[in-house]
Amino acid sequence: MTSGGAPLFDRIAILGIGLIGSSLARAIKREGLAGTLVAGDTGPGVAARALALGIVDEATEDLVTAVADADLVVLCAPVGAGGAIAETIGPALKPGCIVSDVGSIKERVIAMIAPHLPEGVHLIPGHPVAGTEKSGPESGFAELFQGRWCILTPPPGADPDALDRVAEMWRRAGMIIEVMEAAHHDRVLAITSHLPHLIAYTIVGTASDLEEHLHREVIKFSASGFRDFTRIAGSDPIMWRDIFVNNQEAVLDILQRFTEDLTALQRAIRRGEGETLEALFTKTRAVRQAVIDAKQA
Repeated sequence: MTSGGAPLFDRIAILGIGLIGSSLARAIKREGLAGTLVAGDTGPGVAARALALGIVDEATEDLVTAVADADLVVLCAPVGAGGAIAETIGPALKPGCIVSDVGSIKERVIAMIAPHLPEGVHLIPGHPVAGTEKSGPESGFAELFQGRWCILTPPPGADPDALDRVAEMWRRAGMIIEVMEAAHHDRVLAITSHLPHLIAYTIVGTASDLEEHLHREVIKFSASGFRDFTRIAGSDPIMWRDIFVNNQEAVLDILQRFTEDLTALQRAIRRGEGETLEALFTKTRAVRQAVIDAKQA
């Protein structure tokens, strides 16, 4: 079912057709947002799988071919690949084309991509704050974005019409739009996404390093807490490697604050300060309720 009317873009190219890229493709198809939708992915057989799923009109392993005559190009590859991709496709982008992305860091992405875009091509970075631990074109679903936030971080002087068109695409995919500066985005995401993933990777890594008999029992008797951590830690390792390497400053700043809070919690446990612990747990429970009330749980 589509929303009817003229497409928002004549030709959209999605580069990287994993979870986010394939979900976006499905939403674009559902809403009739593109006259032609093409997937570009250099992974062996990935483009062919996307075409076989029927979620795109065309698919190719050649990124230059994918972006030819495109009105909108959305980079859905790991953030560390953004610069190389932009360098490859830059000369093939037509004047007036909009380039966007879906990465969860923005300052570094802008610095990597912008120098390779020719005059007359508009950069509107974006971050749909949605996802699962799954990957690959088969894992996507159009409803992934419903009721979630999409943060757009246009650089100074960005074309307002290009911003409006990218915002409208995500709005019709079901998202709520927020516009903010790239540096502010990276600091916010460092605490809401990057630090929780780092903690999850650390906890699951600690469990995997236990003595063999304890390791077996941790897996066997995993309760909901540890099970939730393993879900987060099951995310794409390449994607998260690139996020931490490219958002070092914000992540390290937030990690330092977390370390200080953890030291204070250690002290309260050691001293048997039950009131301190209860006050913390009461405050954090209220935060959880606020997330639920905001329909982001």
